[in-house]
Amino acid sequence: MTEVAAKPVPVSTEPVPRSASQAADRRAILILAAAIVALNAVLAFVGLWIPFAWLAILASFVLVVMICERLGRMVPLRRRTAYERALAFGFPALVLLLWQFSAQMGLINPTWFPPPTRILAGLWDMTVRYDKFSQTSLIGRPWLIPEYFGRDGLAGVWTLLSESHVLATISRVMIGFVLGSIPGILLGVVMGVNQTVRLMLDTTLSAIYVLPKIAIFPIVMLIFADPFGEGPKILVVALAVFILMTINTMAGVRGIDRVYLMAGRNYGANGWQMMRHVIVPGAMPVIFAGLRIALGTAMIVIISVEFLRAKQGVGFITFYYWEVLNPEKMYAGLLVVMMLGVVLTYLLQWLQRRMMPWQR
Repeated sequence: MTEVAAKPVPVSTEPVPRSASQAADRRAILILAAAIVALNAVLAFVGLWIPFAWLAILASFVLVVMICERLGRMVPLRRRTAYERALAFGFPALVLLLWQFSAQMGLINPTWFPPPTRILAGLWDMTVRYDKFSQTSLIGRPWLIPEYFGRDGLAGVWTLLSESHVLATISRVMIGFVLGSIPGILLGVVMGVNQTVRLMLDTTLSAIYVLPKIAIFPIVMLIFADPFGEGPKILVVALAVFILMTINTMAGVRGIDRVYLMAGRNYGANGWQMMRHVIVPGAMPVIFAGLRIALGTAMIVIISVEFLRAKQGVGFITFYYWEVLNPEKMYAGLLVVMMLGVVLTYLLQWLQRRMMPWQR
């Protein structure tokens, strides 16, 4: 009896048409959106929304994430950047709306967690008000610059700027950041290429790194003739940045692919050419990652220092309004700190794009 060989059933390997995939995503988005509405409506109808509010909010958040994932698959490439920015700024806006709603519904205590509208009102009052007792203001009253310049020239403008809490904090951070990052990068490169220096300093740097930087602030104050001036505040920021940048730069140099080093030597590059064209560009991504971490650390350190020993600065006014039990303006001070962190981070990313054009 002759056996008949079974022919294999052909399997289609063609991809699903994009239109069909988008139609499926649209249906899924509608179903998920209906689930969010139904979940909250049912809980509200049976009178259980308040007791299970946070569970409902968590479930709704998970469903919103699933909706955004499907929306992301439908967004064309030319609008991808706009979609990503919408996610980046839309989520904080959603959190603020939830905060406002929770305070109004009594889900959180509005006395200690005031709604964003009250915080913004406190921020506006801090911005326009001039404290005659301390002779300070939040941003230095820039709307008075023409008047002061016409009356006293540049000295009058400097008088306005010197009263600003924001500029006081930024100047301390930026000066300490520059003073700490430049020598930290240089030492990190040396430790990365020279094993002797690395073995001599690695243990010491590791020991200093784990010390809370605010703990060495009293020691730093002993170094200066004016322990309550700007010098100790800037130096403690510079020390924190220096340690971070040294360790990160050393790791970046040691992590360079050996193929690049061999290629540089094969092309006859000398020591300086290897440093300029191979080692520093190769370590640049890790260096900028370290700069971003160091910038955040610098902000944390200076705010902590201003809590303890300052009469001007964003940290000082935040701690002051905590002492006088004014939560709206305390949160407004924290909001200013976060805004400064975002602005300085974007400036650092702009600098990274300029110094690393090959990553575009």
